[in-house]
Amino acid sequence: MPDLRLLAPACFAWLAAWLAVAAPDAGVPAWALATACWSAAVVVLALRAAAKLAWPAGRPSRRSVTVDVLTRGTATALAVLAACALVATAAATALDARTASPLAAAAGEFRTARVVMELTAAPRSMPAPWSHDEAVPQLRVEGRAVGVDDRTVAGVAVVAMVSAVRDGLQLGTRLTFEARVAALPASEGAAFRLRPIGEVQITSPPPWLRWSAGLRVGFADAAERLGGDGGALVPGLAIGDTSAVGSALDEAMKASSLSHLTAVSGANCAIVTAAAFAAAGALRVRRTLRVVVAVAALVGFIALVTPEASVVRAGTMAVVVLVAIAVGRPGGGVAALCLAVIVLLVVDPWYARDYGFALSVCATAGLLLLAGPVARVLARVMPLPMAAVLGVPLAAQLACQPVLVLLDPGLALYGVPANLLAAPAAPVGTIVGLVGCLLLPVLPSLAFACLQLAWLPASWIALVAHGASELPFGRLPWLPDGPGAILIAACTALALWLALERRSSPRLRATAWSMLLLALAIPVGVLAGAPAITAATRPGDWSVAACDIGQGDAVFLRSGGQVALIDTGPDPAALERCRSFLGIDRIDLLVVTHWDADHAGGVDAVVGRVDTMIHGPLDGTRSSRVLDPLVGAGTVAVEVVAGHRGSLGDARWRVLWPEPGVPPGNDASVVLEVDTPAYTGVFLGDLGEEAQTRMLVGGGVGPVDLVKVAHHGSADQSDRLYEVLRATVGIIGVGADNGYGHPTERLLELLEETGTSDVRTDRSGTSLLTADGNGFRLWSERAAGDVGARP
Repeated sequence: MPDLRLLAPACFAWLAAWLAVAAPDAGVPAWALATACWSAAVVVLALRAAAKLAWPAGRPSRRSVTVDVLTRGTATALAVLAACALVATAAATALDARTASPLAAAAGEFRTARVVMELTAAPRSMPAPWSHDEAVPQLRVEGRAVGVDDRTVAGVAVVAMVSAVRDGLQLGTRLTFEARVAALPASEGAAFRLRPIGEVQITSPPPWLRWSAGLRVGFADAAERLGGDGGALVPGLAIGDTSAVGSALDEAMKASSLSHLTAVSGANCAIVTAAAFAAAGALRVRRTLRVVVAVAALVGFIALVTPEASVVRAGTMAVVVLVAIAVGRPGGGVAALCLAVIVLLVVDPWYARDYGFALSVCATAGLLLLAGPVARVLARVMPLPMAAVLGVPLAAQLACQPVLVLLDPGLALYGVPANLLAAPAAPVGTIVGLVGCLLLPVLPSLAFACLQLAWLPASWIALVAHGASELPFGRLPWLPDGPGAILIAACTALALWLALERRSSPRLRATAWSMLLLALAIPVGVLAGAPAITAATRPGDWSVAACDIGQGDAVFLRSGGQVALIDTGPDPAALERCRSFLGIDRIDLLVVTHWDADHAGGVDAVVGRVDTMIHGPLDGTRSSRVLDPLVGAGTVAVEVVAGHRGSLGDARWRVLWPEPGVPPGNDASVVLEVDTPAYTGVFLGDLGEEAQTRMLVGGGVGPVDLVKVAHHGSADQSDRLYEVLRATVGIIGVGADNGYGHPTERLLELLEETGTSDVRTDRSGTSLLTADGNGFRLWSERAAGDVGARP
């Protein structure tokens, strides 16, 4: 029987951390939660002491059972409250440090600051929609600000975007640059977002960290020589480096529930610590020294793979187990996991809101608690060895599914079979690949031979992923967000109870079966009925439709029986859903404001449906990828500059920007002014502050009823432009959890100051605006009402 005494403290500590880090966003001081937890702990401690004084140990009493229950209950409550108080105090202290940071003053005053940033993780390449220049892709770097305006400060978590052509960026690297600063919500792991301006100075990390980058790069280069998907997967299996994994393979791994194989987890850490412990044992050293060697090897491995949430969780759990071994009290896996969770939440309370951390903990808990029972159930219908092998991925999948539903509201139906097929190959590829990585600096020929061996299981995993992802009906839609997670957890619990508890009464089992079938029918009914209900309530006289296509823009206009589309968003499937939902078949005018993928990546959804397209200056291959299929399908494409005019039904449109000669990019966005009998509007694309100011100086810009806010609500805005426009409604095309802090607090305050009501696709979903001559009626997937009114 596993030791579950620390389970309740770990779960409540997680909840306390989750609430504490978000408390300031709700206007509640984090210290209030911490104080409440400490106060409750003191009360429980006093009750426990009073009970011991009233009924001392050893004195006969008729109430001995009551006393025993009270003693045990107060002990559990005290452990829970102490854990909650610790994490809440850690969160409140960290939030105070954010507020006291000089970066907070820089963000509040909208000024730049000179920042020294120390990287705490390996840089991540940003996908195409966020890279505004394909020749110079962007890297997302995370770290701590250790210096601001030439003075040392207590490190606070920050995130920044830098050019990917910069070499030498790794764990421990220091970057020094002038930056614009934006404060992020308290619930975000990073306190501030930095936008570097000008040159970025790079300082190499200390020697004890410098070795890891060279080894990672050399390993990636050697694996690249293997070729194919197998060569791309070997670094991922061995050290979690997925930089070589292409988009097609990445999608296939996710669709088949195999992406966890390229995330460093407890299995990788267990291999390293066990190997180091065994090697030290072969030298006949004392147990304490063996533990020290194993911990040192683990620390080096974490530095090599970079301290992601799952790696830190696995490493902390391994250290807990090793310390227990060192003191001669080896603990159970569940106890070690719970203690690791509490320790990590005290160190960094924002882990409570990290999906990677949650998946890592759930997968480990599933293996510790469910793998055995699930294997016993499967053994009823198959040989025990096969049941044991299948029970491992099934247990992990069941435990992780509520979290996975929060990320993607759907169930991968072939996930378990795919994991069963890949399971024998994964440890081989991991161990042999890791050995090859470690041997590379000293025995390169032998190391490459290991990589060649690891290529075989890696290729098999890639083959399984592609095969499973291409099977029909591979994904079952499910309810999104919290209700979907709770429902799948309830279904899982009921199914496990029915499978494991065979001695219950037939009536009770029949009731449980009825509840399970009812729970499974809920998403079917909701998902089937919701579109019909939505279609029935959708207004038929809408004027402007802002599509919810994630982080990007796609806005339909309708006037006099004709339709225009301004930008296509990043995803053809998302745009196709919106187009079908609106019942639009032909598009009379397509406006591609500029060539970034978050504005033009969804063009495939409208190829063959567009009569005329207007666009700004061409941008080589990027513009060709958009134009070629459209022109090939019969669309007439016209490059426009400021002054071009045209009509759309009863409306008239005019191009306000760009001026002739402006180079392609955000500041060459086509800005369209639309004048209809019912409203006027301006659509700003991704125009930045400098270009907005130049457009304003050029004249011809006046008050409007509607503005499509520039660049998803970034801070790069001209206050004066919005003061001149004084729109009643501002549309913001923005994705939920976009990671860029869009829309910024500065932009939202600017809209409020100018009397502009914001309509955000991340909160409202697809939104339809109907102009009635006095303002706009708003219908959206999540809200409805009137927005704005003409003075």
